[in-house]
Amino acid sequence: MIDPSKLFQLKGGQKRRKLALCFGALERDIAGIAEKGTGYNFRALPREEYTKKLVKIVLEDPKLPPDAAEELNGLLSDEPFDERRICNCARNHLLRIIGTFPAEWDLVIAPHLQEEAGMTLHRNFFPGIRVYAEDIRSPFNLGSIFRTAEAMGVEKLYLSPFCTNPEHPRAIRSGMGCIETLGWERKKLDDLPADLPVFALETGGTPLDEFRFPEKGICILGSEELGISPQALARADYGRVSIPLRGLKASLNVGVAFGILMQKWIDALTGSAA
Repeated sequence: MIDPSKLFQLKGGQKRRKLALCFGALERDIAGIAEKGTGYNFRALPREEYTKKLVKIVLEDPKLPPDAAEELNGLLSDEPFDERRICNCARNHLLRIIGTFPAEWDLVIAPHLQEEAGMTLHRNFFPGIRVYAEDIRSPFNLGSIFRTAEAMGVEKLYLSPFCTNPEHPRAIRSGMGCIETLGWERKKLDDLPADLPVFALETGGTPLDEFRFPEKGICILGSEELGISPQALARADYGRVSIPLRGLKASLNVGVAFGILMQKWIDALTGSAA
């Protein structure tokens, strides 16, 4: 966080970049996910007032489009004041002026239970629920799979030998910390546990609503371009499940498809399926 009086002294692009960083930090603080030592710390000025001061600096920017100024002025006068929304809008308008658009993996997640001093948090998951990612090439997609798997209670994620590196910066960013908290390991297809049923998420299988999910098992996800290999399909002894699609393209991002499948699998495990 930077003192508003110092921000006034900055010029042009430098001021915009510093403001965008401040709004991002404020968003994380408001959401309750700021890293230790990075939260709001101006004791003499309430955070809401600090936010309004920063927005007013943005409103003085000569490159701010009229429609953006109208939106920010409206948010300033709204009751109740939506601190997080105005930070998000101001940050994105600044990025548009700078010419650096927010990447699709730069998401601010909802508040969640934080670790407190002297308190150990244990990850909650469904024992025996595992996923095998076969040759996922996109770091963004792999990070997204990690994030969904962690959120939905997957116990472990297996990566094929040719999956992209989960420590790639884009995977780490889209994974939002889940690569560090979800257990994973590299495995060849032949080395998957023999005592768990294996099924594949692929076209040409049983429709999602009709598929009987196992209580424990491994779901295979295929590469973005080629889908699941013939060898992996042969290893899927429990069957193949498909998501019915209606569009002309009949295509889903692998991370999105995985999220849809996991919701159905968890519904089946918890008895909440309709």
